[in-house]
Amino acid sequence: MPSQRSSLMQPTTEETRKTPFAAAEDTQWSRPECQAWTGMLLLGTCLLYCARVTMPVCTVAMSQDFGWNKKEAGIVLSSFFWGYCLTQVVGGHLGDRIGGEKVILLSASTWGLITVVTPLFAHLGSGHLAFMTFSRILMGLLQGVYFPALTSLLSQRVQENERALTYSTVGAGSQFGTLVIGGVGSVLLDWCGWQSVFYFSGGLTMLWVYYVYRFLLDEKDLVLALDVLVQGLPMARPSKVHWRQLFRKPSVWAAVFSQLSSACSFFILLSWLPTFFKETFPHSKGWVFNVVPWLLAIPASLFSGFLSDRLISQGYRVITVRKFMQVMGLGLSSVFALCLGHTTSFLKAMIFASASIGFQTFNHSGPFRPSGGGQACGHSHACLPSCFPQWYFSQYSGPGPILCWFPVWCGQHCRGLGRCDRRVSGWLPD
Repeated sequence: MPSQRSSLMQPTTEETRKTPFAAAEDTQWSRPECQAWTGMLLLGTCLLYCARVTMPVCTVAMSQDFGWNKKEAGIVLSSFFWGYCLTQVVGGHLGDRIGGEKVILLSASTWGLITVVTPLFAHLGSGHLAFMTFSRILMGLLQGVYFPALTSLLSQRVQENERALTYSTVGAGSQFGTLVIGGVGSVLLDWCGWQSVFYFSGGLTMLWVYYVYRFLLDEKDLVLALDVLVQGLPMARPSKVHWRQLFRKPSVWAAVFSQLSSACSFFILLSWLPTFFKETFPHSKGWVFNVVPWLLAIPASLFSGFLSDRLISQGYRVITVRKFMQVMGLGLSSVFALCLGHTTSFLKAMIFASASIGFQTFNHSGPFRPSGGGQACGHSHACLPSCFPQWYFSQYSGPGPILCWFPVWCGQHCRGLGRCDRRVSGWLPD
């Protein structure tokens, strides 16, 4: 329904002309520009997860140094998500207003710096737990703007028939980053101590920020964006969005619960998988269980984007493709996660973990193809209270219960997308 989509989500022509960044944001990338930015955003997503996964990789070593028990380690791990869920809407809003690439660059420069100085927080007096918790909350606040800003950027600059593949390609950086920090980080952890892992991931992020600023961004636009953030320069009035009307739609709540379930299941595996393998199979090598599942997830992520675009191009309805991707991403992933919690074989555990993480990448190509703008994406991603299960399950004797049954609860919500309808096409485009 084009008229309703326009009234719900899109700014008027007059409002667009008043926006300082309107001319740039309304211009789609040329093929060379799209390839260059896709490569750099893929690397940016990789470094985002390098910084994010540094703490789970180092948790066991840090717990031994500081004397943390499971509850305290869970507090540190979960504190990231308390900050992460607070800036999703802000990231989408800023991405729509000043440009997603500028939001990404500014946040990356800050989270890279925080990652580098994190080991210093650990040596500020005796309050190790408080300082590390604070640094993780701050990290979550800064990284929370990334994916909504990325969605805003790709929805404005990439052709519609290429968005799912482009988003899946960029999203594959999450698996690649986890792979890099799992492999290199495990080696650095054994050779140089856990502090070196933070220096490595934070230093690479700062190098990436310098390259993007030097070669891909217009310095004047970046300065103008900083002025908007600092001084609050007058900008276009935000387009009127009937949020009350939107949140009465079952399809919106289906997407919310789907994202909630996907995020909880994924971040449980992301945060606790290293501890699970270390405790269940104490003689296993960190570079094996921190690398193999994410290595196999990269081609799975690329294939899911290709499959999504291919099915749509062959005439399948977008809503049908969404349902199929969510069934694969949440349903099958939960089955393998359930098997992971019950196995005592290292080989089977590796297979189940790889399959579970691999199928979860199908969620990237399901209901959240980047067409609805960053602000809409931010509202859907804001429901990420995976900090609760991170803390709650940490009070048990081990991470086994988390990997065993919690993802099954998440997988049950994949059926919710069956209630998606076409009336909210402005927020979840058909």
